[in-house]
Amino acid sequence: MISIALQRLTSQQIAASHPSNPTEVVNWLGAVQGQDYLGTKWALGLRIEDAREADIDAALNSGSIFRTWAMRGTLHFVSASDIHWLLALLAPRIIASIARRYRELDLDEPTFARSNAILVERLKQGPPLNRTTLMATLEEAGISTKGQRAPYLLQRAALDRLICQGVTLKNDPTYHLLEALDTNNGLLDSAAAITELARRYFLSRSPATAADFGWWSGLPMAHVKRGIAAIETELIEETRDGKRYWRHRATPIAAETPAQGYLLPGFDEYLLSYKDRSASVDMTHLKTLTPTNGMMPSTMVYAGRVIGRWRRTLQKESVAVALQPFAALDTDQVRAFESALARYGRFLGLPVQQT
Repeated sequence: MISIALQRLTSQQIAASHPSNPTEVVNWLGAVQGQDYLGTKWALGLRIEDAREADIDAALNSGSIFRTWAMRGTLHFVSASDIHWLLALLAPRIIASIARRYRELDLDEPTFARSNAILVERLKQGPPLNRTTLMATLEEAGISTKGQRAPYLLQRAALDRLICQGVTLKNDPTYHLLEALDTNNGLLDSAAAITELARRYFLSRSPATAADFGWWSGLPMAHVKRGIAAIETELIEETRDGKRYWRHRATPIAAETPAQGYLLPGFDEYLLSYKDRSASVDMTHLKTLTPTNGMMPSTMVYAGRVIGRWRRTLQKESVAVALQPFAALDTDQVRAFESALARYGRFLGLPVQQT
């Protein structure tokens, strides 16, 4: 029987790069964790055969994928075809979960209504605008953006399905008016949305447990169970080590192939999609992968297991990469990561200097 870790590599299109473009990747995964903008672009790129960073930028500029606040109130890349029904399902729970923070920042519903209206009107006047410009617009209108008010004002407008992020330039994200983009505005009722989210999750992340789906989606367990029940005929139940897993019948089955090495960005869905990550990470190393300063480290994955971390430093004409394996690499692993480094360099269009 194929291990859980190896099957997940294939389910998530890492070991089997079937998607031909970034939009297909995002559609397959349903949503892709996006706090680390540059890292998320690589998360898409490593799932596409011979991808280039410019391909991800083109998808963002075309409006086929966006960056917005979705699962668990964190930034994700989502597709134009999914953004409305996905946020209609998730946004009310996210807004309710941060009500206390709103009060601490003196942000009430009249303030959000006024801020939303100003942001929409400003974005109607021209091309996508960066965060700096939009915050200046709110300040001019008498709405303070000091401290943490700024991100919460932008997040609320996004949760209300008014704006979304496009490309980020010099660490300053640009924002689009959602109604001006070619999106699928069709909404699903709550039951249909839960069903569709469950289907996407188990298609792209099998095998997984109910607790994994609940962690990833942020849905209450009652909704998780409802979603699984709704697609029960599409799933195959497996018991491993006393735990109940589900695998979608349409998920590609992993092939028995030589072990390969992958350089995954921090926050990659391969780890973050699951509440229980023990199938891919030795528990003795799990603490070293805990986010520090809000950032989750990039990981070295070999044969489905996390065997180290890596760090990149972009330079003017190259990218420096430091591999930090938990133990010395053997000959096969060295070759595997030489190949992974070369692939990463091709994606960036830069020579790689291993440090």
